[in-house]
Amino acid sequence: MALDIPGATGSRPDATPLDESGAEDLLRGICFKTGPPRTVGVELEWLIHDRERPHVPVGQERLDSAVDAVRALPLSAALTFEPGGQLELSSQPAGSLMECVAATAADLAAVRASLGAAGLAPVGLGVDPWQTPHRRLREPRYEAMEAALDRSGPAGRAMMCTSASVQVCLDAGEEEPGPLGYGRRWQLAHLLGAVLVAAFANSPFQEGRRTGWASTRQALWADLDPGRALAPGTGRAPREAWAAHALDTTVLCIRCEDGPWDAPEGLTFREWIRTGSPRPPVRADLDYHLTTLFPPIRPRGHLELRMIDAQSGPDGWLVPLAVATALFDDPEAAETVYRAVKPLAETAGASVAPRNPLWTAAAREGLADPELRAAAVTCFGAALSALERMGASDAVRGAVAAFTDRHVARGRCPADDLPEPGDLTDLSLLTEQKAASA
Repeated sequence: MALDIPGATGSRPDATPLDESGAEDLLRGICFKTGPPRTVGVELEWLIHDRERPHVPVGQERLDSAVDAVRALPLSAALTFEPGGQLELSSQPAGSLMECVAATAADLAAVRASLGAAGLAPVGLGVDPWQTPHRRLREPRYEAMEAALDRSGPAGRAMMCTSASVQVCLDAGEEEPGPLGYGRRWQLAHLLGAVLVAAFANSPFQEGRRTGWASTRQALWADLDPGRALAPGTGRAPREAWAAHALDTTVLCIRCEDGPWDAPEGLTFREWIRTGSPRPPVRADLDYHLTTLFPPIRPRGHLELRMIDAQSGPDGWLVPLAVATALFDDPEAAETVYRAVKPLAETAGASVAPRNPLWTAAAREGLADPELRAAAVTCFGAALSALERMGASDAVRGAVAAFTDRHVARGRCPADDLPEPGDLTDLSLLTEQKAASA
């Protein structure tokens, strides 16, 4: 059983305990797998709502029945459910953008039809505009996560149970320096990431009220346990920075066969290795620990871009997927965009994402921020040119162009188009927007 699947209890009794240098070597070896960028993947989270009464919580028995029906579908993507009942589709690594789009679109069509038969619909918003956090999954992982995140306030429960995203997964890049070098891509991700937050901000509401943030979801992430949700500190090479960050972040839980998965408060993984208490950690524990770290860009061999709100409409998800892939994997676009976003480092300052002024402005203001708007105009223009070079379909390029015209060119983001929660009673506003088919 995979270590990031809830319920996995992990290490064999005879597994070799980790020492500190061994853990550092493992982390440096597994976090950035280098080579020419060739594959792309996407993870799509969706809120599940009643089609006729979206503001009313879906009953547990009804949701369970719908989940069973979706699980029976022959999907190419991995299907999981988040603590609040959100549905997540994680595509297989694809050899091209269009391969990823085609496979994901087919899976989504099947999922929508299955949910529709139950009177339900997948809704693409970064945060549920109506519901209070209510955890539906009771696995030990989530019991431990809730307890750990509660120490920092209510943002953790809201993130777990009421948020949804589009996560784009791209190869780490080449070992050598240059536009596709992994060091450049790592730096680019932490600057371009703020532009993606702003451009795709789609969560201005929470529990029936306007929050003052274009991306309330990003505000929630920034308000979590800071070690777990922050990017690594600057001043080190990416591999060394990530290895130190992972070891110096607190352990969310220590898995066991019997009893709760508790961890002593404040215990970092490095301290766990050094003390060997309550039991010595092994490789499986380190692997599991990495799944409990939630920075905006997570290196898992590939780069996982985690900062984008879920998008409304049948094809809204493919716009951030196409834009991010084009800007990272097309060398000409990567160079253009790197020059465009590099000045944003001055705004970001010494603090790391997402708790620095750049990312805060992106989450609060979206593209109303003039500096982010100017960067976005350049980035989306570069993406459109790159998509043509990459052989993207007319439908995909049309969807990106329409988003650019409707939002980016006007300094707007999807949050600016949403009615107030009390007026959002017709889910067709979110699920059936006219959009190009993939």
